[in-house]
Amino acid sequence: MLRLSSGNADFDRKFNALVNARRETDADVSAIVTATIRDVRDRGDVALLELTQRFDGFSLAEQGWQISAEDCAAAFAALAPELRDALELAAERIRAYHAAQLPEDRDYRDAAGVRLGARWSAVDAAGVYVPGGRAAYPSSLLMNVIPAKVAGVERIVMVTPTPNGQVNPTVMAAAHLAGVDEIWRLGGAQAIAALAHGSERIAPVDVITGPGNAFVAEAKRQLYGQVGIDMVAGPSEIVVVADAANDPEWIAADLLSQAEHDPTSQSVLFTDDAAFADAVAAAVTTQLTQLATTKVATESWQTNGAIIVCESLEASMPLVNRLAAEHVELAVDDDRAEALFGLIRHAGSVFLGRMTPEAIGDYVAGPNHVLPTGRRARFSSGLSVLDFMKRTSFIALDRGAMKAIGPAAVALAEAEGLPAHAASVKVRL
Repeated sequence: MLRLSSGNADFDRKFNALVNARRETDADVSAIVTATIRDVRDRGDVALLELTQRFDGFSLAEQGWQISAEDCAAAFAALAPELRDALELAAERIRAYHAAQLPEDRDYRDAAGVRLGARWSAVDAAGVYVPGGRAAYPSSLLMNVIPAKVAGVERIVMVTPTPNGQVNPTVMAAAHLAGVDEIWRLGGAQAIAALAHGSERIAPVDVITGPGNAFVAEAKRQLYGQVGIDMVAGPSEIVVVADAANDPEWIAADLLSQAEHDPTSQSVLFTDDAAFADAVAAAVTTQLTQLATTKVATESWQTNGAIIVCESLEASMPLVNRLAAEHVELAVDDDRAEALFGLIRHAGSVFLGRMTPEAIGDYVAGPNHVLPTGRRARFSSGLSVLDFMKRTSFIALDRGAMKAIGPAAVALAEAEGLPAHAASVKVRL
């Protein structure tokens, strides 16, 4: 774990190294993904059968390509009441938050008499990748599917790997609750290729969202343009800004909530109190021994964790902005949290006050937990209904409007050496 103090002479150099550290996988997956996409595009279902047998260890032909709606409904009915209630609460809150994001159409006439506007509409079909195995998260399914439903997408297709033919029942239950239309038992880059290009069995989609491993992320990156994507996501990360009035045990738990995701996850604490920093470090060490995810969390903390002591929390805000983290917690009194929030320019999502751990946002708060990582919060935002919609502008002129603005269009077309453009306006003047 990295320990820094802003007062040290070599702080800038070491902090720059932290900012620029590359935590994405070092494996060269690009060529493998390129070959996989080409294989699925060229051979369709045959390639999907072979790749699923090779990587997931079961036969689609023998055990079935799809998970039925009836099986998902049965999984939902079989849930323990407490878990079913929790999923329903999460779905309700996610749906309400995203419904408020729906954009409004515009239709107006300007001073020149030109009618202008824009109409929003949903894509026809969306594909959602839901990881299997260790990273089988029903909460992620809700976060991806519900915004698509709210946007008005008519066909939502889910792909999910089922290693050795095993299906996660809670993921199936979440699919029922969210209203997924099709579920295909496919994973990896081949699943993304099937969604983008289609196959004999699977009709292609227009947008693909959802988290996955390095191969899934690379497949989405390569297929962007063929389809829309949410983002190319990397390892999870959290920045916690905390003063000494916090319980060190709480802050340690917050840091480990992201460390347990993956060995490449990153947890960073900013504080203005060296003794508090020591207390949090000790609490992390203790809590690591108590986690079922201790192996992953320990590697993450030891390799990518950091504690940074600054002169003041306000002085740490430019450093927080440079990290542009996926999650930022401001664990201070509410009024100070508001003041610090005003200084944040780059973050995927911000959690205000001592009683707002990042984990609450992963499940039931309402805002989407699919967020930019790897400093991409500098230029991108979390998943929203807009990722499943597109805007179509429209223009309407009458004779008066053409007379008002047409001559300028002619002048510009002629200046650009495009006489046909100019003529199409001139004939109407």
